Amino acid sequence: MTTWSVLITDGLEESGKAILRSACEVDDRKGISAEELTQIIANYDAMIVRSRTKVTADLLAQAQKLKVIGRAGVGVDNIDLAAASARQITVVNAPQSTTIAVAEHTLAMMVALARNLTQADASMKNGQWLKSQLMGSELFGKTFGLIGVGNIGTQVALRAAAFGMTVLGYDPYLSDEQIQQRGARPVSLESLFAQSDFISVHVPLNPETRNMLDGQAFSAMKRGVRIICTARGGVIDETALLQAIESGQVAGAALDVFAVEPPGLTALVAHPKVIATPHIAAQTVEAQARAAVDIAEEILAALQGKALRWKVV
Repeated sequence: MTTWSVLITDGLEESGKAILRSACEVDDRKGISAEELTQIIANYDAMIVRSRTKVTADLLAQAQKLKVIGRAGVGVDNIDLAAASARQITVVNAPQSTTIAVAEHTLAMMVALARNLTQADASMKNGQWLKSQLMGSELFGKTFGLIGVGNIGTQVALRAAAFGMTVLGYDPYLSDEQIQQRGARPVSLESLFAQSDFISVHVPLNPETRNMLDGQAFSAMKRGVRIICTARGGVIDETALLQAIESGQVAGAALDVFAVEPPGLTALVAHPKVIATPHIAAQTVEAQARAAVDIAEEILAALQGKALRWKVV
């Protein structure tokens, strides 16, 4: 019986490792450095990563045996897809596993932003009672703009509607009918900017979306808009966002992702009108368990030459 070797670089729940052990030797090297990874990658038929590990062309050049790379989650911007394709290495992900977790975190960020919850909590812990200074804004009756209406965007739209919000959707890869079926009213990006009180971003990071929200975009938005991003760092021009917040064009932002992670205590992270979380939108017990099972099953299917549900390249 063929036994494959699978390398796990960023950790995986035991449920996923158990599936892999049914047909593979599993080597869990959580936290492995880039240098050590380069030295050992030639020994493996498959590898599973999250967002920390950078799968570069130089790394893949050393991966003579590698047949498949699995991303235990959605985004694959940390994997050089062109290099993988050129070496005939399959890349798969688990795009549905973290959908609910990210959607819920998005809504939590929006509520916290609208009601100044982080500032209220911090003030109470400092022995203050800032009741009149922390006037919030209701979500009911507000317009919510979704940039990207995929799996996560659809679940966000459903939950935003439950708050009594008008949900607008922009997605160049979907028809108007598809956007409507997913719970949003299709509009152009310009109309979304002009009408939305809250804007949430749910797009992958690629050359088309990098710095998608830049100074020009913020200028086109409704004054006092609030921005939420649980997608990928780099989609928002962080310098332009800080300027827009300081000018009052943007009333506040809630960010789970950053162009550089960890970002450190930047002026944007430290700003009182910004809620910052450390890329935890997908970090729930349930989501991580689903991701582990989904990616383990997909890795095995790829190694066994079976049909794949979530092949990226």
